[in-house]
Amino acid sequence: MSTTPPALAAWHRIAAEQDPSGLADLVADDAVFRSPAVHTPQEGKAVTIAYLSAAVAVLGPSLTYHRTWHGDASAVLEFTCELDGLDVHGVDIIGWNADDRIDTFTVMVRPLKGLTVVIEKMGAELQRQAGA
Repeated sequence: MSTTPPALAAWHRIAAEQDPSGLADLVADDAVFRSPAVHTPQEGKAVTIAYLSAAVAVLGPSLTYHRTWHGDASAVLEFTCELDGLDVHGVDIIGWNADDRIDTFTVMVRPLKGLTVVIEKMGAELQRQAGA
């Protein structure tokens, strides 16, 4: 039986509690976030925290992780959530460094209608956060 790596356990805690306050300690300074909506990687701790905080706010209320596959420094987490009556299905691909800090976070989402709603709601949440 394998144990959950610390970085992964911390992310699960943040997602389950819908509380992004722990992200500052969890995300590495050189983190890279890859969004299903943005062509270029989003580089740096601040932008990664912004995207993950928005995801917690938008997806968190109905986010359910179903299966997890992990190795020594990476994991794939299958999730579902419901937004505006649409079932959204996706995976988070997470990597972490030797200090147990997330250094890569890639999100893939399906179906297209679900992705469209995710893009709309994430964009609005990121704008709300920027104005706060």
